[in-house]
Amino acid sequence: MKRVGLLGGSFNPAHAGHLHISREALKRLQLDEIWWLVAPQNPLKPRGDMAPYATRLASAKNMAADPRIRVRDLEAKAGLYFTVDTLRYLTTRHRNMQFFWLMGADNLAQFHRWKAWRTIAAMVPILVLDRAPYAYAALHAPAPALLKPYRLPGARSFANPGLRLPAWAYLIIPRHPLSATHLRKTLGKKAFLVHTDSSSP
Repeated sequence: MKRVGLLGGSFNPAHAGHLHISREALKRLQLDEIWWLVAPQNPLKPRGDMAPYATRLASAKNMAADPRIRVRDLEAKAGLYFTVDTLRYLTTRHRNMQFFWLMGADNLAQFHRWKAWRTIAAMVPILVLDRAPYAYAALHAPAPALLKPYRLPGARSFANPGLRLPAWAYLIIPRHPLSATHLRKTLGKKAFLVHTDSSSP
């Protein structure tokens, strides 16, 4: 089965940090490809701070400078606003693929606020990628506490095609300094131009 990582997000804007964690996941999980799922609207984020969808989608396409990364607008086309619904949509239509949900540590910290988060954990393996300064808050949040019995020691544990769910791991990787919030605050609309960082790990 093709191994596909799913990185959902607002991509408001996409930046070199997204590319960095994607390449780390490709390498550590031995994925065939990663899909960037550009969300129409994150239910946990204010609409007023969100750039138009077309702008964010274009930002992701410009930043995905790797043939193994595919930018998908399927959530907007199918009217999907919650991750659990996106996963149901994908797993029923792509039975020849093994999906892995990728998230940064900041998302793990609020995972318990996601709609049907326990169902999500039971549907696909989850790989959490370290991100400063969220590690402590992420690992001490409600969701990882309840999912502690299902935590695996590392990415190699995901190699088994018969992996039993729930299953998740917290992966320590070289940290990337960029964030979408920082780019918007410092660059304004220019943040949605392709932003590369020669000092990237």
